[in-house]
Amino acid sequence: MKILISNDDGFQAPGVVALYEALKDVAEVEVVAPEQNNSAKSNALTLHSPLYVRRADNGFRYVNGTPADCVHIALTGLLDYRPDLVVSGINNGANMGDDTIYSGTVGAAMEGYLFGIPSIAFSQVERDWHHLAAAAAKTRELVLQMSEQNLVGSSAWLLNVNIPNLPLEQMGHIKLCRLGRRHAAEAVITQQSPRGETMYWIGAAGAAKDDAEGTDFHATAQGHIAMTPLKIDLTDHDHLGYWAQTASRLATDMSRI
Repeated sequence: MKILISNDDGFQAPGVVALYEALKDVAEVEVVAPEQNNSAKSNALTLHSPLYVRRADNGFRYVNGTPADCVHIALTGLLDYRPDLVVSGINNGANMGDDTIYSGTVGAAMEGYLFGIPSIAFSQVERDWHHLAAAAAKTRELVLQMSEQNLVGSSAWLLNVNIPNLPLEQMGHIKLCRLGRRHAAEAVITQQSPRGETMYWIGAAGAAKDDAEGTDFHATAQGHIAMTPLKIDLTDHDHLGYWAQTASRLATDMSRI
């Protein structure tokens, strides 16, 4: 088994180091991660400036770009083989509900999925790396189980996994979940720069709005590992009929102009 690891916290983050250590003896593992923290970069690719790949003292390779850049470069020329699995993380904080739209951790895994490779995004629910070793042990366990069930190296799938910051003996089992929803983000924060200009800082994420049973928010609050299968088709299939009627009316109205 060959595994490509990336993240969005940067190649020196404790989470990616713990993930590498957990998987290095069960597969051939390669790390290609951002040089700097790239949280909330989603699926962004760098198209208007050059990217450079360098190797750190620990053997990890790092890129002066986004998480998606790292996986894209690795899969389109940097590596001389095709990985069986792409794993992203372990992220410093949750990627649940609406977070998945913005997450660089999910973005890196999604890039692997777009290339037809099974991919997993791993995150710890709380920040500051509490019980990181336990989370890493769970990533190893899940990857091994996926391999034993012949799901690694098969057709592409994309999983988002959030792990509570708990000791192994207190951690619940894996629960299959849907994404919850958050309230709107907190208000933007404004400050004055030394030159008198107004600076804006994006506010904190909102609280959980939909954390009902069956959501990732609910599962992790109960101490379980939340596993959510994702897809990239953003089409509103439920309302295609409604919009078909609207499009027909718009076409008729425009023909009269």
